[in-house]
Amino acid sequence: MNHDLEHLDLIDLLSERHLLLREITEKLWNDSSEIYISNSEWFIMARIYKKQPTISYVSKNVDISRQAVHKFIKKLESKGLVEIMNVENNNKEKCIKLTPLGEECYEKNAALKASLEKKIADTIGEKQVAFLKDLLKSDWGVGAD
Repeated sequence: MNHDLEHLDLIDLLSERHLLLREITEKLWNDSSEIYISNSEWFIMARIYKKQPTISYVSKNVDISRQAVHKFIKKLESKGLVEIMNVENNNKEKCIKLTPLGEECYEKNAALKASLEKKIADTIGEKQVAFLKDLLKSDWGVGAD
């Protein structure tokens, strides 16, 4: 067992593992691609993959400020990863979708994450990974109401 993690409570353990995995996936991507994509940008891309949500929908469904979401979307657009379009019959709203390049990057990153998940499963066991995923998906009865 990692001694740095030994005395942490559940919340801090989850946070430490999350940060470690995000760091690893970001490095895997950036070592294999010319296009730098931050974790926040990946988070936004995940919300729009295979969809065309409005920017306000994305803002409400990520834990990032509205101004920051707009900034990240502009960055993604400048990299050619997303396209911003007008919403039909609504001059105020804009919707967003991944470009073919954005979809390609998202899918390559998904493959990198799948290989990392396989490496974890090879180390701790496939049943343990499946069990952990089921636990994380279950209702913990602690909603942020």
